[in-house]
Amino acid sequence: MADRSSAAHQLWLRGFHQPTPGAPRLLCLPHAGGSASFYFPVSKALSPAVEVLAVQYPGRQDRRQEPPAESVQELAQGVFRALDERDDTPLALFGHSMGAMVGFELARLLEDAGRPPAVFFVSGRRGPSVQRFENVHEGDDARLIEEVTKLDGTDAALLQDEELLRMILPALRADYRAVETYQPTAGPRLKSPFVALTGDADPRVTPDEARTWSQETDGPFELHVYPGAHFYLVAQQQAVLARIEATLQRLASGTRAAV
Repeated sequence: MADRSSAAHQLWLRGFHQPTPGAPRLLCLPHAGGSASFYFPVSKALSPAVEVLAVQYPGRQDRRQEPPAESVQELAQGVFRALDERDDTPLALFGHSMGAMVGFELARLLEDAGRPPAVFFVSGRRGPSVQRFENVHEGDDARLIEEVTKLDGTDAALLQDEELLRMILPALRADYRAVETYQPTAGPRLKSPFVALTGDADPRVTPDEARTWSQETDGPFELHVYPGAHFYLVAQQQAVLARIEATLQRLASGTRAAV
């Protein structure tokens, strides 16, 4: 973050807009099959009051020649290494779906290093204490595409383009494998505030399952439920971003007791 020239930073982190000096910093972690560009609208909407950095996982877009990560922990460690340990600017995390799991593992690494997140926004994912058997990654391409289509997070035209599909399917399958074989790293409850966000019609997580994130922190906890399914945050962007911005402003002003 402070060291913008580092190779790891340039590989893993993307900044789309110039923030105001001293702006709160929000690190955004994409869903399975997602890329940093998913968060371009977030950066555009919050800039320049908030510095938005988006994570680019290996195996997609400008990193498509790299092998995808094999586990959620591997992704978290890659992001952690890209962060400048000398930079003590408070860092907020936002993770959607798989990104929530990567963010959870990253939050553990940051807390162990003495740099706990200022707040962790967990979106569209049940807490790690809720285990469910899933094996989409073991199916054929048709099953994987069916699953992605059902969640309505990918442009339908893209899923009908065979050349593009050949480019994205390896990373998508690897992401699903990482998600579906994930076992959370053991450790004490975190200390950061958690804000859980979810859609009321998400087939992947119920509001009660989203509430189980409260078991992972000794800090303040909030749950906010919005109209919509797994990608509720696209249709509800204005409300979600207002929640994020208000929370970051309260934290910046020193109001940490209730996020």
